[in-house]
Amino acid sequence: MRSNLAGPRLLLRRLREVMAEPITAQERLDKIVVLIAANVVAEVCSVYILRADGVLELYATEGLNREAVHQASLRVGQGLVGLIAAEARPLNLPNARAHPGFAYLPETGEEAFNSFLGVPILRAGRTLGVLVVQNQSHRTYLEDEVEALQTTAMVIAEMVAAGELEAISQKDTGLDLSRPIHSSGVGLAEGVGLGHVVLHEPRVVITNLIAEDSEAESRRLEGAINRLRLSIDDLLASGDMAAAGEHREVLEAYRMFAYDRGWIRKIEEAIRNGLTAEAAVEKVQSDMRARMLRQTDPYLRERLHDLDDLAHRLIRELMGRATGDVHELPQDAIIVARNMGAAELLDYGRDRIRGLVLEEGGPTSHVTIVGRALGIPMVGQISDIVSMADAGDAIIVDGDAGEVHLRPAQDVQNAYAEKVRFRARRQAQYRRLRNKPSVTKDGVEVTLQMNAGLLVDLPHLAEAGAAGVGLFRTELQFMVASSFPRLHEQQAQYTQILDAAGDKPVTFRSLDVGGDKVLPYLRSIQEENPAMGWRALRLGLDRPGLLRTQIRALLLAAAGRDLKLMFPMVAEVNEFLKARSLVEKELKHLRRHKHEVPDKIRLGVMIEVPSLLFQLPELLQHVDFVSVGSNDLFQFMYAADRGNTRVSDRFDTLGLGFMRALKRIVDATNRAHVPVTLCGELAGQPLAAMALLGLGFRDLSMSPASLGPVKAMVRSLDAGRLAARLQPRLAPGHRDQDIRQFLVQFAEEMDVVL
Repeated sequence: MRSNLAGPRLLLRRLREVMAEPITAQERLDKIVVLIAANVVAEVCSVYILRADGVLELYATEGLNREAVHQASLRVGQGLVGLIAAEARPLNLPNARAHPGFAYLPETGEEAFNSFLGVPILRAGRTLGVLVVQNQSHRTYLEDEVEALQTTAMVIAEMVAAGELEAISQKDTGLDLSRPIHSSGVGLAEGVGLGHVVLHEPRVVITNLIAEDSEAESRRLEGAINRLRLSIDDLLASGDMAAAGEHREVLEAYRMFAYDRGWIRKIEEAIRNGLTAEAAVEKVQSDMRARMLRQTDPYLRERLHDLDDLAHRLIRELMGRATGDVHELPQDAIIVARNMGAAELLDYGRDRIRGLVLEEGGPTSHVTIVGRALGIPMVGQISDIVSMADAGDAIIVDGDAGEVHLRPAQDVQNAYAEKVRFRARRQAQYRRLRNKPSVTKDGVEVTLQMNAGLLVDLPHLAEAGAAGVGLFRTELQFMVASSFPRLHEQQAQYTQILDAAGDKPVTFRSLDVGGDKVLPYLRSIQEENPAMGWRALRLGLDRPGLLRTQIRALLLAAAGRDLKLMFPMVAEVNEFLKARSLVEKELKHLRRHKHEVPDKIRLGVMIEVPSLLFQLPELLQHVDFVSVGSNDLFQFMYAADRGNTRVSDRFDTLGLGFMRALKRIVDATNRAHVPVTLCGELAGQPLAAMALLGLGFRDLSMSPASLGPVKAMVRSLDAGRLAARLQPRLAPGHRDQDIRQFLVQFAEEMDVVL
């Protein structure tokens, strides 16, 4: 039998009056526990707040010994209160002392009480404390009483979040909500950023929790849900979303939840208990988030993200706010997001962004590529950072170590501030090298170029002293556009790139999309292994119109100049020949229509697929140059997905097998007198770049930030002596084949700058 629903509503109205009184935080909490005890007809009501040291401290009580306030405490997982905090779900017991988790605190005087009801104090699914009621009699609390206690816990959660309880916390231990958090993830882009949190999708702050008219709130909810459903249905019916793909799947999940009666019934129940519609959505989502975060099933955890997004949209609908309101950024913004697109990052601008932290994201994701191009320190795969962070929190992003420090202690901030100053001094030293020749101590000239993908990259050519652009990723223009770039748009972009480069060479890579690089406006297909699927040149040859449009744009942009173009993901010599024939067709077309064409055209391939290692003599008869894409070549050779953290570090990029493969390429290109460049991540790591020079590479392309460190290494290296000692170690049967250890020892012995 259910109790009268007027009780919870009356309690909330009285709580609102208490919240408005000009009294201290302790006085407010003391009044709240008295009100709750009276409403639930309980002899005891207690509030435990989670401290930064993982201890639940008694902050207020009605019915227990008042002297135990701020004295009694339990660790998370200890006793019934600790169990509720650990599991983030209510506990309703007629005989608490019979429960195996019961822990007796003698200072509280609670031995006389038997029945026990406790609920977690939650905010955004995060446990901030526990609210408890007790009685001497053996009774099971009614469903409405559980709901009333959960609703009241939400009000207390807002007191904690607002910082009101910090004033009465113990001097030595702050509250858990403000404790420093250190998380390790995956470094996506080098650098260190110190600043303050800007949430990519900021949580709406709900200030009006308690309803005046529950019927009116129910009507508001119904209208908002109808509008939300209609907007999702319209999106799914639109032409842009009609095709299958990831975007449609996300919206289908939204629609499933938006029509879920169980979810909506829970929200309606919270409204009947006296919450506003917005607060009801927040409460239900916080409860569900707390439960689902403790699930080990990755599918369920992924669905949590869908529910979070939907609840966020519904709250904005209720509050009449458009999704994605843009707020002015602070000068030291660190963007925190679950994930985001490359275009969204560019929308922020570069000037004020000091770093980016993602719950998801991988080394090959679009936003990572753009973030690297912009020189933004980035860390990905930081679990639940969006829930743990609040806008304005101090945060440090260490892209070098893949670490994030949220609300760092002062000593940590001081250490990182010194690290930033040290990096700045190092960069100043590197800048002094930019006009110095890139020549080894024994006179070997090394060409150091930079990788790029956007027009904003080009100023780095002069700043870093690069000899040219060894890899221009043309797909970035496509990834940040809302629709497929037309011929004149592509031509304008390539013209600007060549103009900005001046007399320095630019090597364009043809469109490398497909696989994991999905363009939202290009229909994609589901593949078991997208990295090895229908992508890059394979897609271009199957969709010749797409590739020919890009080739024509490049030819027009390079009119009267040199054009250097290479094709990615080539597995057979015949694929390059087909691509070359498309270039010849476009040249013929332009000449026939009296267009000016490039003075010189050089065509090459990226060596990324291991099969090309066994076709090098045939390949080198047809190409003008080759470029080694060490990232893909390494992952394909070792069958280790570089986006999978479980295997990405399993094999050494300086291992014997890979070093032999690279030496095979150098030897073959030298015999054929075909220029070779290496443009993967290896080139930008001083120790790895040293190995490449020892193998015989003389042209490396890397991120702009790596040019200074690599040039410093080059100018301190005796390349001939290194080659003489490194190359014999590649021979079968050599007693010392630990290449990395040898390189480290050689650098120490010869004072090579690393």
